[in-house]
Amino acid sequence: MMLNHTVQITSSLEMPSPDTTIVEVDPWKDPRWEAFVLGHSDATIYHHPAWLKALESEYRQRSLYLACQDQEGTLQGVFPLMYTRGLPFSRGPLTGPRLSSLPRTPLAGPLAANRAALSALVCEALRRASVHSVRLEIKAQAEELNDGIEEIVRKAWRQTYIVPLAGTPGQPYQIPGSQNRSSIKRSINKAIASRVRTRPAETEGDLRDWHRIYLETMRRNVVPARPYRFFLALWEQMRSTEMMRLLLADQQTATGSRIIGGHLFFSFGSTVTYAFGASRASDFALRPNDIIMGQAINDASVAGYKFVDLGEVPEGDDDLARFKSKWGAEPVRLYRYYFPDFPDAGPLRDKTGGSAFVLARKIWSQLPLGITSWLGDQIYTYL
Repeated sequence: MMLNHTVQITSSLEMPSPDTTIVEVDPWKDPRWEAFVLGHSDATIYHHPAWLKALESEYRQRSLYLACQDQEGTLQGVFPLMYTRGLPFSRGPLTGPRLSSLPRTPLAGPLAANRAALSALVCEALRRASVHSVRLEIKAQAEELNDGIEEIVRKAWRQTYIVPLAGTPGQPYQIPGSQNRSSIKRSINKAIASRVRTRPAETEGDLRDWHRIYLETMRRNVVPARPYRFFLALWEQMRSTEMMRLLLADQQTATGSRIIGGHLFFSFGSTVTYAFGASRASDFALRPNDIIMGQAINDASVAGYKFVDLGEVPEGDDDLARFKSKWGAEPVRLYRYYFPDFPDAGPLRDKTGGSAFVLARKIWSQLPLGITSWLGDQIYTYL
């Protein structure tokens, strides 16, 4: 499905200087990109070349990395984007062909040193989307994206749950609320009594063992799984820089130990971000999720981070919202920006109701892991 539209860009933002130009760069080969990202207060791990490299490894579709530079070649802004094919026969705004920043990424969008560079980057992305007759999708929190560029509309998306920390190195985290604190303490003590301990993944073998549990978790939740090569690329690009940490829950047994769960976290700037999690349903009673999350949040607090982002919650998933809230996390609404506009009612929602979904859930949950892994990889090549 192709969108037939052309756009005459109307921007009331500050116009860029004639001495600045928009160019395409390779974030991995051009050191200016990483330096700009590391120096920008709004940058996230998802702007970093390591994430972009892993996403390229997974997706294998065309990327577009725009940069705004001045006459001396100093970057004034960067904007990572990727083209998506869209699901076959799909006409939906979230599943059709798009120029996205970024697909399968919670937050990205342009970074700019000033409003003139921001305007230039967004207007160029609008032009590229129009030329290729695809929808432009930007996942960014900056409200000025549609404050001055009339073509872009902002849509409410899910809420993410943020744990505020003291930001003081050496200070352990104190869970607010005596009821939550007591409940979590009981769960962690139960895990410890069952000889469950946390440890960081140390080898690729740990990563592979965790990925199998991840496949089981995604099958149980009826969510397409990300392929192993994606996580391997993250491991290879990020682990040595300590931007990525896979924290595992091990249970000690008479014959050794076994991994019963694990959460993958990113560390960047002032924030630790929970990105992927997995645990076996048969081991829920051992409380792997609680002991891992408690360890990760406390480690972030002691290290002096200011926030732990526990990630998005789909609309209506009250159980997941309660799990994240009990750690002291506060909901923050996320937004997405689009061109062209499309009708919607309230926050964009996943379609997880109805008889078709119930049937799909039943079928998916009985498929062998190898098949769900293969299907997930195929699905993500379109999204």
